[in-house]
Amino acid sequence: MGGHVRSFDGLTLDDVPVVGGKTASLGELHRLLDQGPARVPEGFAITADAYREAIARAGAGPRLAELMAGLDVADVADLARRGAEARRIVYEATGTPELAAAIVEAFRDLKVRTGPDLSVAVRSSATAEDLPTASFAGQHESFLHVRDEDGLIEACRRCFASLYTDRAIVYRVNNGFAHEKVALSVAVMRMVRSDEAASGVSFTLDTESGFRDVVFITGAYGLGENVVQGRVDPDEWYVHKPTFLQGARAVLKRSLGTKHTRMTWRRGGGLATRPVPRALRGRFCLTDDEVLTLADVALRIETHYSQRAGRPMPMDIEWAKDAVDGRLYIVQARPETVASQRSGAEIESFRLKGSGKVLVEGKAVGERVAAGPVRIVREPADLKAFQTGEVLVAPVTNPDWEPVMKRAAAVVTERGGRTCHAAIIARELGVPAVVGTGDATRRLADGDRVTVSCAEGETGRVFAGDVPFEVQRLNVADLKPPRTHIMLNLAQPDLAFRFAQAPSAGVGLARLEFIIGEQIRLHPMAAAHPDRVTSARDRTAMARLARAYPSPRQYFVDRLVEGAGVIAAAFWPRPVIVRLSDFKTNEYARLTGGRDFEPTEENPMLGFRGAARYAHPLYADGFALECEALARVRGELGLTNLKVMVPFCRRVDEARRVLDAMAAHGLKRGEGGLEVYVMCEIPNNVIQIDAFAELFDGFSIGSNDLTQLVLGVDRDSETVAFDFDERDPGVMEMLRQAVTGAHRNGRHVGICGEAPATYPEIAAFLAGLGVDSISVNPQSLPRTLAIVREAEADARQPQNKPGAIP
Repeated sequence: MGGHVRSFDGLTLDDVPVVGGKTASLGELHRLLDQGPARVPEGFAITADAYREAIARAGAGPRLAELMAGLDVADVADLARRGAEARRIVYEATGTPELAAAIVEAFRDLKVRTGPDLSVAVRSSATAEDLPTASFAGQHESFLHVRDEDGLIEACRRCFASLYTDRAIVYRVNNGFAHEKVALSVAVMRMVRSDEAASGVSFTLDTESGFRDVVFITGAYGLGENVVQGRVDPDEWYVHKPTFLQGARAVLKRSLGTKHTRMTWRRGGGLATRPVPRALRGRFCLTDDEVLTLADVALRIETHYSQRAGRPMPMDIEWAKDAVDGRLYIVQARPETVASQRSGAEIESFRLKGSGKVLVEGKAVGERVAAGPVRIVREPADLKAFQTGEVLVAPVTNPDWEPVMKRAAAVVTERGGRTCHAAIIARELGVPAVVGTGDATRRLADGDRVTVSCAEGETGRVFAGDVPFEVQRLNVADLKPPRTHIMLNLAQPDLAFRFAQAPSAGVGLARLEFIIGEQIRLHPMAAAHPDRVTSARDRTAMARLARAYPSPRQYFVDRLVEGAGVIAAAFWPRPVIVRLSDFKTNEYARLTGGRDFEPTEENPMLGFRGAARYAHPLYADGFALECEALARVRGELGLTNLKVMVPFCRRVDEARRVLDAMAAHGLKRGEGGLEVYVMCEIPNNVIQIDAFAELFDGFSIGSNDLTQLVLGVDRDSETVAFDFDERDPGVMEMLRQAVTGAHRNGRHVGICGEAPATYPEIAAFLAGLGVDSISVNPQSLPRTLAIVREAEADARQPQNKPGAIP
């Protein structure tokens, strides 16, 4: 039997038939990571041949085959009976003196090499395990902190027997593996003392979206079982692969988990779950340097396995930190088999197949259809009753409601236009919203079953009951890009990895104020001057937000770096145009600490907003934090695809002051290739476009504000909403002048308002003018691509006159 024990350092991936996927991978990793910053603990394997020989000697094969014959895994009681009998047969067969002697001999040798205080982890490794499409993860048993010879023999026998756990039997049946063709090896590995340190899992992709350009790392205090099995809310980190490999060694994003408990080794033997002290819960379980070490190792592993496979091979890697020597160890690596197996990104298109009684109407947002029961929310206290899948109906929403909106099937509001908070958030969450209905909370009632449709043009409707609809899913590979760059409007970093896989030319508008309002929730001036916050409630909220950071200032800047950085990383190397904050005073005042820094205005839409704030004493210190964050995204993170855009810049002199302030805070136009754009959304931007073109590298037309100021219509007013129309000849003429004026000066010009997505004729008109880019919400991308391709084809026909106003 001695020939059936193999040391890790003598194994490679070619030994899967001998020691199973898990242990063969440990041997491969042992060679790859030897003497590196994170390595594999010492250990040995009991081969699958040892299992096969034991089964054969005991004559157990036919009995196991008979037990599994004709099994219906849906019959839970019969499955449990047969599984228990199979485990008993294997346990008895693997209890031979010869096998026990070989295990003890290898254990004693390992103790000589590692020291007398040795404890080991005993893990099952099946010969059909860790395949690119079937990992077998969690199907077989593992045992931790085994210290004595008798305990080791017992653990090995129980591992062998776990080949027939109920879950492993079902897994093999569902994945088409014959029971008798799968054997089991056992890995015995020096136990890393992570019970007094930390452990977790690294993935070389984003597990939610399947996005391949990040390393995603999770970790918590104690043994890794808590993280792997999902019993604890871990810390999370992202590292961006392309820029990391170019030398920008920085963490892209970090999220603090609650980490309430940790699994540790009980001195008297066995494992225990203990609470984590509050002070430790408020800190990350790894330093940034340790996270970057794990990212570096993960990339080496992914590269190595991909080269061996001859194709990209995203990896799922378990790591542990040893409390004794302080080192990081890799204790398992296998191909990731869930997110990496998804087909190419799809974009959905919705269409009603029936009709019904219309209960309320408003403006359509999101081009989607959804059904569910109504939940009326008139005030924040009502949110407690909200259930996942309900239709949120409210007078108006605010940024604090985003967690609930993420669980909503649809959103209906009484107030607001197509650019209100509810509309913008609903677009990015991918849920339909009908806004500006006027009386939805009176016409609808809790529990009413309704269908919310935004798939019928600019009018959104709420129907009684369930109206049938269909969804078309378009593969991105089928969407051919036109000459005009079609970009995305995006504000929520959480959705960036998913939408980055769509065939866009980048991000034409990333709204900084939504990152501040939705994710940071702290007023920039309060972050810069926490001592000037007078409200005790706000001071408490500020302390809670910044609890894991040295100061509110650091919290604000770091979170803004992460928010803007994630969007820039997701679309790298495509351009990402980040617009500096464009809150209105009433919106800023709602942020934590905001009431101490904001004036009260009768008409905030035309007041202290955009560029007017940046060099003004009331906001200059807050603007400095915005600039610091964006400079770090370009510098520390290496995301030089980020461009900066100045919103609502009324006059040329104001533009000069803003550019001077930006340069003073590390964002100098032209330095390091930095391009600075300006929103073209005020008639004066169009009238003086030649002067603005001397100061900026490009323009982005904001059709919402431009229409408001050309027509003199408050775009947030439901009362005069009938007069707000981007297709008005005066607005169309302004669009024409903006495009031709920018091109006259050799400047890039795009449009980032919702007009091209709402009105195909505007998209066609702009494409005919030769606009450089059209930026729309992700759900509008397929339709806009098709419209622009058609417009470009028409413009090539001799009889057409490009740029004619519809």
